[in-house]
Amino acid sequence: MFQRFKHPYLLLILTTLFWSGNMVIGRAIRGDVPPLSLAFWRWTIALALTLPLALPHLRSQWPLLKRGWKAIVVLGLLGVGSYNTLAYIALQYTTATNAVLLNSFIPVVTIALSWAFLNKQLHGVEWFGVLLSLSGVATIVSHGQLSMLTGLSLNIGDLWMLVAVLTWALYTIGLHWRPSGVHPMLMLAAFTVVGLLALAPAYAWEMMQGRTIRLNAGALAGIAYTGLFPGFLGYVFYNRAVGEVGASKASLFIHLMPVFGTILSAIFLNEIPQAYHYAGIALIFSGIYLTTAALPRLKRR
Repeated sequence: MFQRFKHPYLLLILTTLFWSGNMVIGRAIRGDVPPLSLAFWRWTIALALTLPLALPHLRSQWPLLKRGWKAIVVLGLLGVGSYNTLAYIALQYTTATNAVLLNSFIPVVTIALSWAFLNKQLHGVEWFGVLLSLSGVATIVSHGQLSMLTGLSLNIGDLWMLVAVLTWALYTIGLHWRPSGVHPMLMLAAFTVVGLLALAPAYAWEMMQGRTIRLNAGALAGIAYTGLFPGFLGYVFYNRAVGEVGASKASLFIHLMPVFGTILSAIFLNEIPQAYHYAGIALIFSGIYLTTAALPRLKRR
């Protein structure tokens, strides 16, 4: 189905584009769709799209799922049940600037966990590329005035976002232990079922608190987008790319989210990019180039 999208770096670029749109949509409909409701219906739609592609493999690969059930439960809770839910909750309390900046620490946390749990030894160029990309993110979110960063203070939303960052880094690392031989669609379906089982009681609790969806065209379209693109296609592409390039390099592409966020804001919110946007984008792409193109050439030499 997705054979034309074979290059792992193209998959990662598309994934971050979808996830950037997810943040824009999440902010736009937050008044109509509470965070747990959005997370629950996002993954319900994603599961409906995944099942027709997953069920044909269920009978033959059920023994593999049973043997790897522990990894499936953990990864489903982390990647489906937790990360986006925590991010949606965080955005109810913290500013977009704080959330984007904290989210950009995912590659650093992932690399640290790769070193700690996978004994991953990194080349100095890779570390420099990460720092260069991180500086690009800081340039964008601080509007080119790095003194703004010293004025950021943590609130309850920032703490939620930090937990979300740790959750996604653990999910990325945890993909190393996912059951081998299981079809990607069946794997995604298994993760999604686990995540929805965890989200269902939380969603019910939210409704009992009187926080329900205000049905309108914008809210329904936003929910549909989150289920199709970031929920379904984003995870399919990301999981496949991590399997090909590794967790550390894949997580570096998270730095593209502020870039795409800037572009989407210019298109849909009529916000004209400033000089610091272009400087930040240049730094981010330079960092990604060092770890994805320059490093392999150095190793060959």
